[in-house]
Amino acid sequence: MSKQHKFILSTMAVGIFLCALDTTVMNIALPAIQTGLHTQLDSLQWALNVYTILFAALTIPLGRVADVFGRNKVYLVGLLLFLVGSVASGCAETVSQLILSRGVQAVGAAIIFPAGMTIGINTVGLQQRNTAILILGITQGLAAALGPTIGGFVTQFVGWRGIFLINLPLGLIAFLFNLFLLPLKEEATIKKSLDLPGMFLSAVTLFSLVLALVQGSVWGWTSLRIILLVSCFGLALGLFLWREKVTDAPMIPLALFKDRQFSGTVLLTVLAGIFFVGLMVILPSFFTKVQQNSELVAALMITPASAMVFFFSPISGLLLEKTGARVLLASGIFFIALGYTGFIFLNLASYWQIASALVLIGAGYGIVIGPLTVLSAGNFSGELLTASQSVIGVFRQIGTVLAVAIFVSALSSNLEVAKKEMWQTTQKEVAALQVPSAGKKQILSKTKAALASETTTPPKMETLNPNIKSFQQKMTVMKSQKLSTAFIQPFQKAMPFTWLFIFVSLIFPKKRESPRVATKK
Repeated sequence: MSKQHKFILSTMAVGIFLCALDTTVMNIALPAIQTGLHTQLDSLQWALNVYTILFAALTIPLGRVADVFGRNKVYLVGLLLFLVGSVASGCAETVSQLILSRGVQAVGAAIIFPAGMTIGINTVGLQQRNTAILILGITQGLAAALGPTIGGFVTQFVGWRGIFLINLPLGLIAFLFNLFLLPLKEEATIKKSLDLPGMFLSAVTLFSLVLALVQGSVWGWTSLRIILLVSCFGLALGLFLWREKVTDAPMIPLALFKDRQFSGTVLLTVLAGIFFVGLMVILPSFFTKVQQNSELVAALMITPASAMVFFFSPISGLLLEKTGARVLLASGIFFIALGYTGFIFLNLASYWQIASALVLIGAGYGIVIGPLTVLSAGNFSGELLTASQSVIGVFRQIGTVLAVAIFVSALSSNLEVAKKEMWQTTQKEVAALQVPSAGKKQILSKTKAALASETTTPPKMETLNPNIKSFQQKMTVMKSQKLSTAFIQPFQKAMPFTWLFIFVSLIFPKKRESPRVATKK
């Protein structure tokens, strides 16, 4: 591999890293952004949602645009859009400006990801192909895993605007290098017209699906809006599949899914994302709200999982040819399942026990994600390579969205139940207190407000009455126990599914089998 090729591969990795990082870097900074922009959390959530929704919905159509008009030129446009959106997000003065800027970022990311993967893989020869795929794929998983940690550090020491502005120096360096390194004149393109109906249908299919998953717990899974979105998804998906069969220039050659290895990779990408991202989404909130740690400390506390992904994903990718996909993937899933099993027995007050589960799940995810990156590309080339990377990118996003939808929905339900139980207990305890009626009303009012905060902070009572002090202590202990249970139950309930997850590895061939994968120029 020449120095020029190494530089190109490195710059593609930088672009992909930044895109993947911005899917998770913002989560831990939400309280700081909410305070800075003086807005409600419900409105601010759309700054998260718009990035995920547009990234998932536009990756396939914009990957096709890059094939037709030239990947190198379109990639640079995408990188420029991403940087403009990043700067605008960091300078936003209102939540509306932030949402709009994140939308611009998402469009850029939807270009960068498929084009960057294809350019990076095609830069090297066949002998270095798996190495290039491994580098780019690990970059994705590592960026998403490190997002909360980086977000916590930057928010603590620079401020929330820094989580967007850190994209600028790295992105500019990558842009300038690519401007000189990539052949922009007379670059190879696919001599086919754009399938505009197919592009529209794919965007509608993914937009309606991701929006339904993102808003299901907010609007209600049986609400009219969710039912309409799911219906729209089903109709658009059917029309899209029909269109891909009859058109001469399909965006996603359906032959991809006839390959057992690729189909298994898609399924495993989604499932692995659900179980890993679900952990990384809920635990930071547990560390900050229940255990009263700062965002920085919470970021450090989940770092063991990210560190394991960083350590194991390259090793597992290199071991793929020696061990075979089935054994390697099954062992990774085994570690994930073991980590989830730990949540049934561990003591939440003991961080080293939580860290042990994080290490197991992070190691398992790293062992899985390394081989999947290589397997997703198979022996594809040309249009099939771009399509395969676009599809994997989309399903990676779907896995992230499903993780949030499933785990956050379960957590929200648990918190509602916990609040009702705590309120009933509070009423009984206050009724038994030896204080005047007016005092009881005041205690109930302050306790109700404290319960709504979803933190273990006790209600403030200006009194020296020992009965009330005893009540405060009892309520604080009860709230800590109830909230801890609410946060940890989603992992406990998911545990049986992580063990069933092992059977998915049977889709992949054994080492002695040589999978035949279609190629197309």
